[in-house]
Amino acid sequence: MAVHQLTWRATASGIEDEMILAEALATLVGDEEAVEIERTTSYHNSPIHMVSAKLTRSGPAQKALANIGKENLQIILSELSTRLDETNIIHFRLDQSDLINGKLTLSKPGGLATVKGQTKIQVYPGQTSMEEAQNTILKAIELCE
Repeated sequence: MAVHQLTWRATASGIEDEMILAEALATLVGDEEAVEIERTTSYHNSPIHMVSAKLTRSGPAQKALANIGKENLQIILSELSTRLDETNIIHFRLDQSDLINGKLTLSKPGGLATVKGQTKIQVYPGQTSMEEAQNTILKAIELCE
């Protein structure tokens, strides 16, 4: 498999319930043990919670990638040239409010709160990162069906 790891990151303010966001991420990745909450303060010293989930094993990471849904994966596949960076990472975001409500909606940066996702793709000599990224997304779409 071409997935090296999958990471999700989100921020909850001090007045938001970070446990609800953590539960939504646990459902998204299929592993509540992969979710971590870091309590810290913002630049202006207000409390914030950094909620993250990281899967480092290829199989679970590939399966969790499929959890974002066929339609979202097809959009990511069609936009792969702008989402894949030079370090072989595919970047995407989900609307945070929708995620908490059980709906998976791809989102753009800025404006509303988002959950940032990225998946690192394994690329070996003789392979191209774009081809491996396409294969990874196609495999995730296949897992959705």
